[in-house]
Amino acid sequence: MNEMNRKALKPEQKKTQKLPQMRIRPMAPILPPSNIQGNALIVVIAIMAFLACLTLGAVSMVRATASTWQSQISREITIQIKPDEGLDMNATLNKARNLALSFVGTREGTIMDEAATSRLLEPWLGSGLDLSELPVPRLVIITIDESNPPDFEAMRNMLKAEIPQAFLDDHRTWVDRLVSMAHTTVMIGIGVLVLVFSAMVLTVVFATRGALSGNRHIVEVLHFVGAESSFVAREFQKHFLKISLKGSGFGSALAAGVFLAAGFWQSRSLATPQSDQASALFGTFAVGVEGYLGIFATMMVIALLTTITARLTVIRTIDDIDRVRSDPSKSEGV
Repeated sequence: MNEMNRKALKPEQKKTQKLPQMRIRPMAPILPPSNIQGNALIVVIAIMAFLACLTLGAVSMVRATASTWQSQISREITIQIKPDEGLDMNATLNKARNLALSFVGTREGTIMDEAATSRLLEPWLGSGLDLSELPVPRLVIITIDESNPPDFEAMRNMLKAEIPQAFLDDHRTWVDRLVSMAHTTVMIGIGVLVLVFSAMVLTVVFATRGALSGNRHIVEVLHFVGAESSFVAREFQKHFLKISLKGSGFGSALAAGVFLAAGFWQSRSLATPQSDQASALFGTFAVGVEGYLGIFATMMVIALLTTITARLTVIRTIDDIDRVRSDPSKSEGV
């Protein structure tokens, strides 16, 4: 009967009869999108990114503070006049200032009066000092042109010849120490960054090998049925790129938040002993636009290193599979 019904169908009815649609199961990724190992790797990369960005920001802050100190110190020189019996201190101070200003490269000179000198000594000797009863040196501060400084040696010789009690301090020792400190800090920061990146690369290598060990049969099947090494490596590369972007993004955002919170605290606690001491030692807790760009660049570098490391590890592991397949005696340690 069914056969007769099918024959009785007109051609138009045969055309309109729909065939059942084929349902294609969506392709699943080679690696699961999220597992315990992946979550642990995200946390590790986040910690590495946080430490790297924190180190980068701290180094930039110290460099900026050292540069400010160096500029302030190298902008001025000091002439110290030691008291002596029968010495007219005021006349000697004026003479020393005039001699210094006669050199090319000097801008202005300021004589520190007794009140200013007393304020300098107040933390050690207390208030209400009578400088006439103490052999306290007096100072002349000379502002110089940083781009065209005077001849300090010639100035020192002239002062020594004209005023034996005068001593010129051009602060070169302090400037050299500040430059050395800044360079040392930068080198330490670079060393910490290198250690952080090295630890991150090693972590990614072990994580990739662990992921390959858990999914080795899938990789072997794909490879043996004709999948190219680049295809398998690209799948692992995508997986670890997502992980690294999540981890490095979280760690970098946390580091940027730390700097923002520190700057907000400093702005809210101005003129307090804690804020003054922190400002004197570290300067302002602000990394600026360049600092935040550096944090973003660090995040991208971490993601790039993670991706490249995962790709190279996968390709090397597939090469090991081929080597073992050609010579089973080399299967130890693979």
